[in-house]
Amino acid sequence: MEIYLHNTLTRQKEKFIPIRDNEVKMYHCGPTIYDHPHIGNLRTLIFGDILRRVFEFNNFKVIQVMNLTDVDDKTIKNSQKEGVSLYDFTYKYEKIFRDNMEELNIKTPHHMPRATEYIDEIIIMIEKMLENEIAYKSDDGIYFSIEKSEGYGVLAQLKIDHSEKATSEDEYDKENAHDFALWKFTKPEDGENVWVAPFGDGRPGWHIECSAMSLKILGETFDIHTGGEDLIFPHHTNEIAQSEAVTHKHFVNYWMHAAFMNASGEKMSKSKGNFSTLETIKEGGLSPLDFRYLMLTAHYKTKLEFSNDSLVASAQARKKINRAIAEFPDFGSVQKDLLNIFIEMINDDLNMPEAMALAWKILKDENILEADKKATILEFDKVFGLKLGEIDQVEIPQKVYALVDAREVARNEKDWEEADRYRDEIQQEGFIVKDTANGPQILPL
Repeated sequence: MEIYLHNTLTRQKEKFIPIRDNEVKMYHCGPTIYDHPHIGNLRTLIFGDILRRVFEFNNFKVIQVMNLTDVDDKTIKNSQKEGVSLYDFTYKYEKIFRDNMEELNIKTPHHMPRATEYIDEIIIMIEKMLENEIAYKSDDGIYFSIEKSEGYGVLAQLKIDHSEKATSEDEYDKENAHDFALWKFTKPEDGENVWVAPFGDGRPGWHIECSAMSLKILGETFDIHTGGEDLIFPHHTNEIAQSEAVTHKHFVNYWMHAAFMNASGEKMSKSKGNFSTLETIKEGGLSPLDFRYLMLTAHYKTKLEFSNDSLVASAQARKKINRAIAEFPDFGSVQKDLLNIFIEMINDDLNMPEAMALAWKILKDENILEADKKATILEFDKVFGLKLGEIDQVEIPQKVYALVDAREVARNEKDWEEADRYRDEIQQEGFIVKDTANGPQILPL
């Protein structure tokens, strides 16, 4: 079946046409590894994971790259504050990030390059731009001249006033107020975080890092580039300008951006202090997969207002469908007509809310065998990534085990009233007991 995606470059939903048949190369802007990622960042990562799963569900070979920004003002400043090397500091937060990905059942990208591993490629790109005179050297670094960049700002639909020259109030020494840094010359506060370059020792700017990594791994032109909508400008706009200035080729065919997550009516961000992390969610007794479920209830292009109530509702819904799938018998058949409807939904610009609604409709349909419901919804879960049918591991108190044993004694003695009383006590402790051929099974509510 055909796949349609909303392309930020054209502001239209377009049929996806890969560069190579049945192969898709995609680049996802990853985190700056200096702190715990907040759940607004994680929404974008789940969107990227769903995109990959949809292509894989359609039997595409996927090559997925997600960068790790391990050198910038924040990583340098905070590593020095902690008194550790840049590598040790960023490694700590990279591990936290990878743990978050695993807990959210986000597939590990095929490549997760660190910016500091691509300094040579960055330097070569900057040298080419200096040779082509689209970049220039100033007192504090190397800058990209947007005035010399044909079509600059198309992705963000910008109209740049090239007469707006930099002033003495600008923080950096550049010719035009909109020019951006490719390389920052060494400053005392950089400490040991300096790389040797023919045009002057220093460190890379943020934008050039992603261009160097994506071009090296995926090639001069690739299929899809994604990120949060806040990256459209300036980051992705600048990526296009500098990449095409070096290669003289079209950079990316499809640009896709996930909408903001709001909290209290404002975009969630660390600077505003209105953010939550996955650790916050777990401390509240909820599962990271409850958050993933919540992300499936809204289209990736829709701004989502996060609240504890919405998360709790998602937790209850996920547990309900999870419990039903776990209890249904095995060895059913995937319903092909329903599978085709599901594929049409997910191929329509990743319409997860409709796909999830279809799963619920199947769950409640009395005309479908339970085993077939299970087989069909588990097939859907290859895209949802909710690990349906796997009951969350919860530590069972000894008191509950004792109540289950007492209930078994009552049942063996055919004292059904006493057995029901123990069952109610077990439920009051947050568990249910399911009678199976192999004995009682204890499940969390």
